[in-house]
This record gives sequence, C-alpha cells and structure tokens, in this order.
Amino acid sequence: MSDAGPIRVFVSHLFEKHPDYLRVFECLESRERFLYLNVSNPEQLPGGGKEDLKDELRAQIKASEVMVLPVSIYAMNRDLVTFQMDCAGAFNKPIVGIKSFGATVVLEKLVLERAADIVDWDARTLVDAIRQHARHENTARWDIVEFKLD
Repeated sequence: MSDAGPIRVFVSHLFEKHPDYLRVFECLESRERFLYLNVSNPEQLPGGGKEDLKDELRAQIKASEVMVLPVSIYAMNRDLVTFQMDCAGAFNKPIVGIKSFGATVVLEKLVLERAADIVDWDARTLVDAIRQHARHENTARWDIVEFKLD
C-alpha cells in the first residue's frame, strides 16, 4: 500500500452512472489495502452549454492521478470520451483501459494508442495497473502453482 495517501482516480463517464462505471468501483472496493479517492462525479452536470461541460470534465481529470476508461463507455459517445482522453494527455495523466465486460468489442485504435495499459475485468489486474501507472509502484506478483509429478 502506498504511503502517499489514497490514489485519486477519474473514471470516464458521460454524466450518468453507466453500469460499467459502477462496476469499476465494485472492483476497486473488493481489493483489500487499496485506498483510492473517486474524483469523477457524473452527477455534477453543469447547467450551461458544451463549454461548461468540458470545463467540469477538465477540473475532474486535473484532480486525478490516473484515468480509468471502460471501453464500452467510449462506444457510447466517442467525441466526449476522446475529449476526456485529450485532457488526460494534456495533464499527463495515464489512461488505464478496461476491456468490455461480457461482450466481444473490438478495441478502437485511438484507445489502444492512448492507453498506458488495457486490462480485463479483474479486480487484481485493475488495481495493479492503477498503482503502477498512477504511482509507479512495483506490483509484480508471483502465483505459486503446486503440482505433483507422477
């Protein structure tokens, strides 16, 4: 566990709580000794126009250490999620992409190019990717498989 406090995480959203948005937090909550602070707020929909929307997203992304992008959200609104990826790049925030849950979706070239890492829906690999890219923590783990030779 990091001594620098909770990792500030921005999860890509379209100002609504998509099932994959919520699933990210289920994964994060299931891991012991992983502290994070959710800086994304889909309920903070600004009352103004498109620029107010972008300003709110900029503020949320700037407050983060890492951006988590479920690729299913990208498919719903490419322009808004591309803007979020642009902001993450401008603020030097790494992007951790998560493959589609329960469906076969082709990963877009833009997401593959911009993401520092693409992971499956597995709590351990997601948390390890967040730790590695947000804080450069060594997350190498060894699995031990015991077997008997006949």
